[in-house]
Amino acid sequence: MASERPAPASGSAAASVVATAAALLQKVARRSVKQWSGAAAAYERAKAIRLRAEALVELDSSAFLDYLEAVRLGQGVEGARKRTIDIPTQIASAAEEAIDLGRALAGNGNPNLRADAIAAGILAQAAATIAEILVQVNESAGPPAAPGPAGDRGRAPGRSPGTDPPSRPRTVRGDLSKRVVRRPESSRSRSASSASQSTRRARRRGESR
Repeated sequence: MASERPAPASGSAAASVVATAAALLQKVARRSVKQWSGAAAAYERAKAIRLRAEALVELDSSAFLDYLEAVRLGQGVEGARKRTIDIPTQIASAAEEAIDLGRALAGNGNPNLRADAIAAGILAQAAATIAEILVQVNESAGPPAAPGPAGDRGRAPGRSPGTDPPSRPRTVRGDLSKRVVRRPESSRSRSASSASQSTRRARRRGESR
């Protein structure tokens, strides 16, 4: 995750969080058998969510790397882009299931583990938010450019040959428009300023006599 490679990144991280939330719900369900008749079914449901999310960790990474390769080759870009939308959508869906299950376990399960069920729901909600953001970002990328002249198989929008492949955008903190850059004074401005300072010094000397 911390490597220089473009993936795995936030999508895989979101899927990992869903898997963690589901594993926590498995624990809550396992220890809620005495308190809730639906605990066994909840356990199996949590297990299914976890296994699904674990698979999505790798699927999201491969989908994004495949998209970058498609852009580089200029082939199959649109199909690869759609996959970068489909996988985060599946992550968001798994997260929503974990949220619902966490709510059910918090209300019906072992009261001593209610905080764990709530924690799982919070984790899943964060993962769902991340996945939804990725869906919006990848949808906004738009379809690939139309094929150019003969021999040109088309490239991703806004790219030129030899440029780096696009990556998921990063949030920029702060309003760059409010940053003021001081421009160096021109030689004329510096001369005028020096003359003004000399005049003021001469006046002070005259007043002191």
